[in-house]
Amino acid sequence: MATERTPHPTPVIGTELVRRLVDTQFPQWAGLPLTPVDPGGSDHVIHRLGGELSVRLPRRAAVAEQFRKEFDWLPRLAPHLPLAVPAPVKAGRPALGYPWPWSVSRWLDGEQATVETLADSSEAAAGLAGFLIALQRFTPGDLPTGDVPAGLSAAPLADRDGDTRAAIARFAGVFDAPAATALWNAALDAPGWDRPPVWFHGDFHTGNLLTVGGRLSAVIDFGGLGIGDPARDLIIAFTLLSARSRAVFRAALDVDEATWTRGRGWALATGLNAYTAYAAVDSRIAAQTTRQITEALIG
Repeated sequence: MATERTPHPTPVIGTELVRRLVDTQFPQWAGLPLTPVDPGGSDHVIHRLGGELSVRLPRRAAVAEQFRKEFDWLPRLAPHLPLAVPAPVKAGRPALGYPWPWSVSRWLDGEQATVETLADSSEAAAGLAGFLIALQRFTPGDLPTGDVPAGLSAAPLADRDGDTRAAIARFAGVFDAPAATALWNAALDAPGWDRPPVWFHGDFHTGNLLTVGGRLSAVIDFGGLGIGDPARDLIIAFTLLSARSRAVFRAALDVDEATWTRGRGWALATGLNAYTAYAAVDSRIAAQTTRQITEALIG
């Protein structure tokens, strides 16, 4: 048996397994067609269930509890946000050899946002800023001032120091190591967030945005949702936007220099982390993270 000291092996999550999990735990949906979503997420396997639902299964233990956060907070956040967000419907249990909780949510129509369609869009830049402003202003009435519920706090940027410096050195032949080191030092030295903590998405990048008709329509994957420094959500400025639209985004958010520098640091660190993990096996992620890192160095 797997224990806390013996991690579960990575399960093979095929459509047949997802079908059996759905049929045994939610027989009311047994007759609905099940279709894998490609590309799926790096953290989750996703299937569309019928026309109105999606099934999302964690790929590894580190993200297995994220769905509880989404079940707790997305229904409360949704009315306050200008873009659609997933609406959780049911929580599935570990079974049939699959070791973690999983979820069923309402399906959100749309296509994944792309640099080709939105990078130079001032409208998209303003829309992203508007979403973050609304998220940061969310103030649930039952949350005491200064009290961050369990699971919503986040590690500081400095915790990534060792891994980030190692990645800079490892990929010195791919990215400008002196420029990356200078940015990383500046991000760590920048003054921290000295205002009340605010809500952040936590994984706000191109892959978690949907569009309909070329316009932003939804934000997905809130597993990184938390309360603290909003700088980490500035990653979107470097994964999606161009220098021109980035200026629109920054002005709409009214981001000060220290926060912007920390945001560049978050983009560099997370980009290098994903590049380290996936570049050799996924050309799509390699291209996305290469752009993220390069744009963060530009600023």
